[in-house]
Amino acid sequence: MVTLVSHISNYFEQFNSSLTNDLLSTTHGLSSDTTPISYYVFDFERYSDRIGTLHDLRKFMIQRWHNSFFYAITYLLLIYAGQIYMKNKPRFELRYWLAAWSGLLALFSIFGAIRVLPELVYVIYRHGIKYSICNNSNAFGVVGFWTWAFCFSKLPELIDTVFIVLRKQPLIFLHWYHHASVLVYCWFSYQDYSSTGRWFCGLNYVVHGVMYSYYAFRALRFRIPRWISMIITLLQLIQMVVGCFINIKAWQYKKNGESCQVTDENLKVSFVMYGTYFVLFAQFFLGSYIVKKSHGKSQKSATPKKVD
Repeated sequence: MVTLVSHISNYFEQFNSSLTNDLLSTTHGLSSDTTPISYYVFDFERYSDRIGTLHDLRKFMIQRWHNSFFYAITYLLLIYAGQIYMKNKPRFELRYWLAAWSGLLALFSIFGAIRVLPELVYVIYRHGIKYSICNNSNAFGVVGFWTWAFCFSKLPELIDTVFIVLRKQPLIFLHWYHHASVLVYCWFSYQDYSSTGRWFCGLNYVVHGVMYSYYAFRALRFRIPRWISMIITLLQLIQMVVGCFINIKAWQYKKNGESCQVTDENLKVSFVMYGTYFVLFAQFFLGSYIVKKSHGKSQKSATPKKVD
């Protein structure tokens, strides 16, 4: 394991010389320590700040992050209106559309994980856990692009709920609560380049890559063993535990007078969000896999719920 981490670190060092300073173009008033960013840089990653549309979107998210509240409220109202509209209408199948949508998000998440996880491994190996939690160098360069993509993706991901409403499937509280809350939180965090995002983005990309792949295969009616859906829900629970741990560590660093580039307000909001997610997912896990199994009532796989 140590050898593998060392190889990843050396990979970063090898390609660090190919990265120019323009990867750190906009610091937004926060520290941006020069850190090896990635082992290969695509043009759309290297020059994202020079691409008009991408630059404008990033600027918009920073300056108008409050709009996320409007998007979340509109989302909830449309859910309510959609359910009323579909009440006396036949359900739409949309199976292939759902498979295509889930497959697209799976590919996005897998590629995002490939781009951000090596940087997380690198900074832990070279600089330690504290640096990985408290230094926001991940907000710049290639990883910065994928951090922005992660935060922005919470808006189009609301389309997930469209399939549930149009297919007249049960819409549980956990689903719409996490979609609305994580949208607001991600846009709020992006505007001040919170350092804890290094962990949150990496973990979420991994979980989403597995989960959306599962959704895509399920939509195509592949027979998937029940234990796989159980593992996905366990991964989501682990993500919540790690998220709470990262927030606690950041809080401890700050209270000890150490520099940590995340605000107290952000840590409080994030801890509440991850804490409530953990409770809701634990409840879902118990109800879907433990209680049903003990009563012998489960005849088909429960579908793991999406979380961010």
